Amino acid sequence: MTALSLSQVSFQYKGSVNPAVNNISLSVSKGMRFGLFGPNGAGKTTLMSVMTGIHIPQNGEVRINEKTLSEKNNFRKQFGYVPQDFAFYPELTPVENLEFFGAWAGLDDKQIKLQTHDLLTRFGLWDVRNKAVSKFSGGMKRRVNIAIGVMNNPSVLFLDEPTVGVDVQSRIAIVDYLQELNRQGTTLIYTSHQLKEAEELCDYIALMDDGKIIACDSLSNLLQKDHVNTLEELFLKLTGKDFRD
Repeated sequence: MTALSLSQVSFQYKGSVNPAVNNISLSVSKGMRFGLFGPNGAGKTTLMSVMTGIHIPQNGEVRINEKTLSEKNNFRKQFGYVPQDFAFYPELTPVENLEFFGAWAGLDDKQIKLQTHDLLTRFGLWDVRNKAVSKFSGGMKRRVNIAIGVMNNPSVLFLDEPTVGVDVQSRIAIVDYLQELNRQGTTLIYTSHQLKEAEELCDYIALMDDGKIIACDSLSNLLQKDHVNTLEELFLKLTGKDFRD
């Protein structure tokens, strides 16, 4: 069964000469750990924004669990999103943030209380649950960010650089948690520059450049096809070694 499908999707920023996302079609099966990678400016974050309804494509269709962007409320309920930038209120505590975003996601009081306790305990934040998030370290803030993204128990979870700037302990805790979610059935849509981490987390890979998908297959098939041993080697072979802005 399909968790996410894109059909001939294009998106172009106003004033831009070329589309940031150029006629992309792809399908992600339920339960897949799908990684989207590419150099700076390839269009990854824009595509992630299109897939989550932040940007509306000029052409094509996006479906999550067969719900389309036109079905706004139903579409939004299908997924969770962990953006690269922190998406919480720093002056609030972890409990207050999770209560707010849980209510925004449509959870009732009992669900919010249970999810808040479970997630803050899982991420080692229960003892600081009543402390302002602005006082937290970078790794702690990342963990709050992820907790917010999964408050609604999403069947599809989008992750944009979920471990950027964190310490080793936080990175391991985050990756372990994502793998556990996937074992429970959650489909992961992940993008990052951490390619070694990506090999650990993803079983299916799409490489993107100049707004287009240039390779898409299981990681093992791509490595075998291009006669390389690692995702990093594959990345450099297909996108080159030139600097990107």
